[in-house]
Amino acid sequence: MRKRSVPGSRETDGATRRDPVTQRRERRSPPSLGAEEGMSQAPEARPSPPSVYHERQRLELCAVHALNNVLQQRLFSQEAADEICKRLAPDSRLNPHRSLLGTGNYDVNVIMAALQGLGLAAVWWDRRRPLCQLALPKVLGLILNLPSPVSLGLLSLPLRRRHWVALRQVNGVYYNLDSKLRAPEALGDEDGVRAFLAAALAQGLCEVLLVVTKEVEEAGCWLNTS
Repeated sequence: MRKRSVPGSRETDGATRRDPVTQRRERRSPPSLGAEEGMSQAPEARPSPPSVYHERQRLELCAVHALNNVLQQRLFSQEAADEICKRLAPDSRLNPHRSLLGTGNYDVNVIMAALQGLGLAAVWWDRRRPLCQLALPKVLGLILNLPSPVSLGLLSLPLRRRHWVALRQVNGVYYNLDSKLRAPEALGDEDGVRAFLAAALAQGLCEVLLVVTKEVEEAGCWLNTS
């Protein structure tokens, strides 16, 4: 699984990578003595920051980026998403699950089919429920569909399009992994992610998918009713 650290990184080919200065600094660091994160065992050493995988926006592939970001590895490509579209509508000349221009813009059926192929499930969150009933420890990650501004270069247009955004916990911290961000945005603990969800749902046009295992879906334990 390929992960990339956020601090001291730069963006290349849609995902964050360490810059040469950071790499040279790491090569000068004392060798690890069995630490998994490659940090020195010297007394003055501090734990390395968490490694967070984050793909940047390309074309209209926000659904692909959201899938990879929520799963924290590059498991899907545009070609894989197109194959799913063909399986969903094998007899359709104009596939209803993607852009007619072939640039992406995949719908929720593609996301759900992709997750099902990995033995996972996507559960719609009922926006009428209070967020305190969301059992976050049972949820692998979240994928939001929300309105996003449209820009042409540096020019912001008075238009809004639907956009897929992933939220995921990494090493105890929840992150906003929106592919339009230059780097992951830390949301903090469960209270932080609930506050983010509340603000997004307050817009009125936001939908939330919970990414869970099949076992969690069948047991319904993503919902805390106690």
